[in-house]
Amino acid sequence: MLMTVAIVILVLVAAVLAFAASKPDTFRVQRSIAIKASPETIYPLVSDWHDFLTWSPFEKDPAMKRTFKGAASAKGAIYAWEGNNKVGAGRIEIMEAVAPSRLVMQLDMIRPMKAQNTVEFTFAVQGGTTDVTWAMKGRVPFMGKLMGLVMNCEKMCGRQFEEGLAKLKSIAEQRAHRVAAA
Repeated sequence: MLMTVAIVILVLVAAVLAFAASKPDTFRVQRSIAIKASPETIYPLVSDWHDFLTWSPFEKDPAMKRTFKGAASAKGAIYAWEGNNKVGAGRIEIMEAVAPSRLVMQLDMIRPMKAQNTVEFTFAVQGGTTDVTWAMKGRVPFMGKLMGLVMNCEKMCGRQFEEGLAKLKSIAEQRAHRVAAA
């Protein structure tokens, strides 16, 4: 009887491991929002690390240590942080800056889990608004695939992107309104 239970457990563990291994090796999370402002108004809010911090959904640790290297908003600009367990530690670097239409960054997470991902923002005019798209893509190691069986990372990251984009929209539309009123 004990041997049968052990075999069933081993088969179940093997099945879970095989199922996790069958998951995709890469991921992509993407969210978009329409903002009533020009790309020229919105782009600096994303490309300048100091402005980025005003709307980023990841700035939730008041004691977080922040470091900036290089220019604040050009290719090679780096923002690094170290915070509590909720925000972890890492760095993000602007790899490509095509004002005011595209921004590509490399995100290196150190903790809670090591990862290297590509983050991309695009800004496309649609009538009187600008569609801002925030995307992140990267590789999924086997441990990430296992975690994905109990956590929906796409939903979790997607919600954070939606929160950030909503704050970005509010700030950009206020700036656009002030400029139009002046």
